[in-house]
Amino acid sequence: MTQTIPPFSDLSFPRPDEASLKARYDDIALLLDQGRSKDAAQAFDFVRREYESWASHVHLQFSRNTQDEQAKADRDYADRLSPIATDHEVTIKKRLLADPDRAALEALVTPHVVRLWEADTTTFDPRISTDLEEEARLTGEYTALLASAKIPFDGKMLNLSGLVPYLQGPDRDMRHSAEKARWTFFEENGEALDTLYSRLVELRDRMAKTLGFENYIELGYRRMRRTDYGPEQVAAFREKVLSSVTPLVQSLLERRRLKMGWDKVWAWDEALIDLQGNPKPAGDHDLLVARAEGMFRALDPKGEMGDFYVQMRDLGYLDLKNRDGKAGGGFCTSFPTIGSPYIFANFNGTHNDIGVFTHEMGHAFQNWKSRDQDWVDQLWPTMEAAEIHSMGLEFLTWPQIDALVEDGAADRYRRMHLIDALSFFPYGVCVDHFQHEVYANPQMTAAERHKTWARLEKMYMPWRDWGDLAYPAKGGRWQAQLHIYRLPFYYIDYALAQCCALQLWLRSRMDKEGTFETYRNLCSEGGSKPFAQLVADAGLVSPFEADALAEVVHEAEQELGI
Repeated sequence: MTQTIPPFSDLSFPRPDEASLKARYDDIALLLDQGRSKDAAQAFDFVRREYESWASHVHLQFSRNTQDEQAKADRDYADRLSPIATDHEVTIKKRLLADPDRAALEALVTPHVVRLWEADTTTFDPRISTDLEEEARLTGEYTALLASAKIPFDGKMLNLSGLVPYLQGPDRDMRHSAEKARWTFFEENGEALDTLYSRLVELRDRMAKTLGFENYIELGYRRMRRTDYGPEQVAAFREKVLSSVTPLVQSLLERRRLKMGWDKVWAWDEALIDLQGNPKPAGDHDLLVARAEGMFRALDPKGEMGDFYVQMRDLGYLDLKNRDGKAGGGFCTSFPTIGSPYIFANFNGTHNDIGVFTHEMGHAFQNWKSRDQDWVDQLWPTMEAAEIHSMGLEFLTWPQIDALVEDGAADRYRRMHLIDALSFFPYGVCVDHFQHEVYANPQMTAAERHKTWARLEKMYMPWRDWGDLAYPAKGGRWQAQLHIYRLPFYYIDYALAQCCALQLWLRSRMDKEGTFETYRNLCSEGGSKPFAQLVADAGLVSPFEADALAEVVHEAEQELGI
């Protein structure tokens, strides 16, 4: 299946329509009618690879320029076609699952893929097609709204990504002013953001009830393809964060306050982790992209990661510069028929450039290593497992990270990265808890949702004080978290994966090369197994185990000298 990768600029995928999709799925159904299950499964897999490649390319092009009218039109077309394609997929999955010879199906596509299909078939019915199309349209509205931000600041007109350097800068008054400018944008668009989310919650709750679920929570977990744990285990993990990590982060902030001589820690102080000023990248986009080759070659003595990175760089599969109209955030996508992933990010001149670069490169390397898995369902793992590859690489690159950090600041960067990783846990579980409460109580008003966030923020992050910033103080912080709008329940994944990534970091301090081999093998397995099995096979302890989080936090405390 491995093939020569074309330049990104040459990519072009056949545009499907209702008639062509029906014809191709009719052919697959005919194979099943003839009792040719293996041929049908293989044809089904190829059709899905082609469709996913096209859809991925369409949505990427919209993210690259949300102001491009053709890209918008193509995205809208893809969103309208998506429920139709899903209907065909679910129909074939149901037919394959209906085969009385379950053992033969599991031997063909693996037991894990069978369980994934079983979850998938409960998440769709033609009755929710219109709602799915509307959901996609609304999430696109959210993306475009945030990408449209034009914030006057420091004599410039900035988007949200361009404001980040000021939010992390050493000047306290400047940080405060930048936060005020940021939240002014959200307050001015608060009614639109509340309306968008209210409509999304209503849609998702209606879809869940149409499909026979009590509320969206169970449907959301199934859409995330979580087959080996549920809300109870996640709630227990949140409690572990609350008991073992929240006090640690509060202690770290109090130490920072004392050293800086602050009267108290305001919300706009939290991003300044390093007392000398957060270490910056060694240079601009071009320098980082050039130096990354040496970093990846030094990391992997077999040369595989270095060669892969050069291929992505030279063939145009990186889009890292921030620009007007570009969607915010960072992600990695892929084109299954091509076999190459693509990294999207928004460099802004802060340490986040290094973090997002190594993070998304971890996703990309995993997808590249697992590109020859037999079935399209195995190319990516479920998201909590996928984030181990990304967050793990952030830590595994520590010995080589000097090349990407400004001169003399690598040790400070590593310390800052560790503190930032620990500080993420309380926020990450707060986002997750908020979503559970929202979808358990979908009738909440916008004001009640803000109050819910404010209450949970105070529980998980009791130190946070927004001062005179009225909009986040009333509970509006969550509206800047795109996952809450676009990818419900996709956020605890980062916290679960961080627990595993810290274990890789601890092991790498004792056996750098052996740990990278473990990481390489984990990437190669892709989505061939469920989360718990992937973690166990890598010799890691599941975050759901009683002491897993407490142990990594203790080791991190030792590293930080606390």
